[in-house]
Amino acid sequence: MRSKESLSATDGPPSDREVKIIKRREAWYERRLQYLLLAPAVLLLLGLTVYPMIYAITVSLSGRRGISLENFLRLAEDGFFLRSLLWTLAYTAVCLAIEFGLGLALALLLNTGVRGRSLFRSILLLPMMLPPIVVAVIWRLMFNQDFGVINGGLRQLGFDISSLTWQASPTLAMFSVIVVDVWQWTPFIFLILLAGLQAIPEDPYEAAQIDGASRWQIFRDITFPLLKPAVLIALLLRTMDLFRTFDQIYILTDGGPGFATETISLYIYKTAYRFRDFGYAIAMSFVMLAITTVASNIYIRVLRREQIAQ
Repeated sequence: MRSKESLSATDGPPSDREVKIIKRREAWYERRLQYLLLAPAVLLLLGLTVYPMIYAITVSLSGRRGISLENFLRLAEDGFFLRSLLWTLAYTAVCLAIEFGLGLALALLLNTGVRGRSLFRSILLLPMMLPPIVVAVIWRLMFNQDFGVINGGLRQLGFDISSLTWQASPTLAMFSVIVVDVWQWTPFIFLILLAGLQAIPEDPYEAAQIDGASRWQIFRDITFPLLKPAVLIALLLRTMDLFRTFDQIYILTDGGPGFATETISLYIYKTAYRFRDFGYAIAMSFVMLAITTVASNIYIRVLRREQIAQ
């Protein structure tokens, strides 16, 4: 056993060597603390994005003969894929044009001093607050041929509704899915454009009125050029959302009748989960991602050019 004198001697202040060791350990922990704090987020990112991406690429390149581009080469020969791609592009263009026109008109109207604009603005935003699946179910009931409110109202007005089979006619099915999307998402474009209009200063308008410019000249030379950044942002977001539309069309028509309203997202879903061809479905998903990325980059470049010009 050690004596009390030896114990008291070891309880004294640390030596210079011990102080250096302690400081070195503290510096080591401080240098690596930032990496330790970032480690959980990095591991979560790797687990949720990087690993699934690598796995998806591996599955898309897996063919009957091993690693190959077989799934991607099939795309050029698949008529159903090309048809769904063309329908998706047409659906995106039509919906985007209608929603932009209506949204711009409503934004210009409510940007003036019209009475009750606050109430009208709140009512306009209601469709956008509903989940797309709920909207699709509501409109599917409204489009029902036997007890739907649309056919019932037209019947009460004396119209012949025998041919109004909204979900059985290819033309009416296309029209119905476009109407539903326009009804729900026009308020989104309206909200962005209204915010852009309210951000425009009043000085250019006052100068134009003093010069005797007409309303069309003011809109053409002042309002729309200054509104272009908001327009491009609204179009970018809606283009990305429209191109990947799935839930509304799945509930309304399930891509029918036949393939009349089948978007590329719906075709990918059916290929993966009904036909169990996951490699080909992932290959189509990558093509869809590439198209969306190219369209987004075009919008972003135009937006940057407009910002530089201003």
